[in-house]
Amino acid sequence: MRTNATLTLHSAANSDSKRLLRSLMMLSLLLLASAGLSLCLGSFPTPPLQVLNTLAAPQSSDIAFIIWELRLPRITLAILVGAALAIAGAILQSIVRNPLASPDVIGITSGAALAAVVFLALLSSTLSIHWLPVAAMLGALVSALLVVSLAWKNGISPSRMVLVGIGLAAAMGAGTTLLIVISDDTAAMTAYVWLTGSLYAAQWDDVWGLLPWLVVAVPISLLFARHADAMALGDSVAEGLGVAILRSRLALLACSVALAGAAVAFAGGLSFVGLIAPHLAAKLVGRNMARLVPTSALVGALIVLYADLLGRVAFLPKDLPAGIFVAGIGAPFFVYLLHRSRARF
Repeated sequence: MRTNATLTLHSAANSDSKRLLRSLMMLSLLLLASAGLSLCLGSFPTPPLQVLNTLAAPQSSDIAFIIWELRLPRITLAILVGAALAIAGAILQSIVRNPLASPDVIGITSGAALAAVVFLALLSSTLSIHWLPVAAMLGALVSALLVVSLAWKNGISPSRMVLVGIGLAAAMGAGTTLLIVISDDTAAMTAYVWLTGSLYAAQWDDVWGLLPWLVVAVPISLLFARHADAMALGDSVAEGLGVAILRSRLALLACSVALAGAAVAFAGGLSFVGLIAPHLAAKLVGRNMARLVPTSALVGALIVLYADLLGRVAFLPKDLPAGIFVAGIGAPFFVYLLHRSRARF
């Protein structure tokens, strides 16, 4: 009997591993093909062979600047931003045990947005615009600390965290709107574009600024993946399995804040990526955190990449913010999730 049970467990584990491998390979190939397509399309369409030649030998190409300095950093940043927001959303949904949780729903994105608008409205005339990502990340951190402190009562309750986050997001959204209204036209227009979420004029400096946050936060989230799976079963079960709930929840929350804050800092207020991507990834590989993190990253990267591609080519010569297209998909998806989960509330 014990041998049969062991064989069943091994068979299930092998099946899950093959399912994960197939999903990651499929999504990786799709992402690679999508990036190649995005490199070819734009206001100056480029044949694929010419793009490949330019990537291989930029010094001998007439379009090296277009490929290497305009399109490639923008595509790379879109991939990194999508991955960061998706992983942040997957972590939040796990630790608060709520399928509607995401960085924008619980106030992290709103904190970053408020800090960015404060910078644009009050400090942009005295400080360089390069300080904008720093301001946004500080705003995300302050927002997260407020959520944790206001939700604290002998520990962090997931339900209190969500309710406090929603309230803070509404308050910060009101503050952001007020600042835009009282700002001058230039600052208000810049803030509007940033709040919508745009990868316009992305540079390699933005890529190198965002990449270290992923390099640090993703391994930590994977290190605590088993703890997240245990906490998803309930705090009492997790305690019974020997999980240090408070330490694990704070570590995972810090990873989520770092990823979401950094992504929003470099790409603006891209909403709903952290909500949509984990749900789509879970359809492919299930809710196991170790499998969900890399799969969500690839799904999120695809969402932002295609949103940015649509913004670049669908309405030429206009270059529309990617956030418009993400929100166009995300808002109905949020309503659908809310409808499907109505029995839980």
